[in-house]
Amino acid sequence: MAVNSSVDGERRRRELVEHIQRAGEISLEQAASEFEVSSMTIRRDLEILELEGALKRVRGGAVSATGPRSYDERLAMRGSAKRAIAKKALELVPLGGAIALDASTTVNALAEMLGDRGELTACTNSVQTFELLTRLGSVTAHLTGGTHEPVTGSLVGPIANAGARLLHTRVFFTSADGVSPEGGSSEASLAEAEVKRHLSDSADRTVLCVDSSKLGKRSTGMALRLAQVATLITELDPNDPRLDPYRDEVEIR
Repeated sequence: MAVNSSVDGERRRRELVEHIQRAGEISLEQAASEFEVSSMTIRRDLEILELEGALKRVRGGAVSATGPRSYDERLAMRGSAKRAIAKKALELVPLGGAIALDASTTVNALAEMLGDRGELTACTNSVQTFELLTRLGSVTAHLTGGTHEPVTGSLVGPIANAGARLLHTRVFFTSADGVSPEGGSSEASLAEAEVKRHLSDSADRTVLCVDSSKLGKRSTGMALRLAQVATLITELDPNDPRLDPYRDEVEIR
């Protein structure tokens, strides 16, 4: 019974997020009525989803989470999912040559796992990831340069775009604020989306690393079409039906 309750809760929270993405908001009373549970149960669901960054609680309900979050806020969200994704992505890191890493906390989790990969070079537009790689000392790290975006901690703008084009990489590991079958990946920041396009153009292969809360979501700045992505990695089992809309376009891991 406890297992069934857990599954029901996961399904309810997923549908809550889908509703808010469509309508922009939901009230406690409306949600309790639709899902035939108590307001207290919905309140607990909203608390969990807010910690995951899927929505923002307001008095009497919740609204869509909008705008870029700080690096520290994103770092604290869905840690187990990020680690699961990073372990899968690690299998695609070459033993030599060059890779590109975006400024996401999901890809930062991958950077933390890089051990001795031979003569590996990594280019990133993330100050935090660059500092991490420098401390590890096992990878030659390069920053794209650019204008520091104080909220996300990424480097963006014309100089970042130019730096992203200078190094030919074997794989570009990137995350997204949202990914949909029709719109591909998208970002809360137009500037962030632009630098990711340049990093992808300079890579032989692009690997999109997103947790399942990002699936079906569209954000402000369109970044990559699914046709530009070789592999989609989530924390889900590759056979999970939530990944069905993406199977014809990308490899699923």
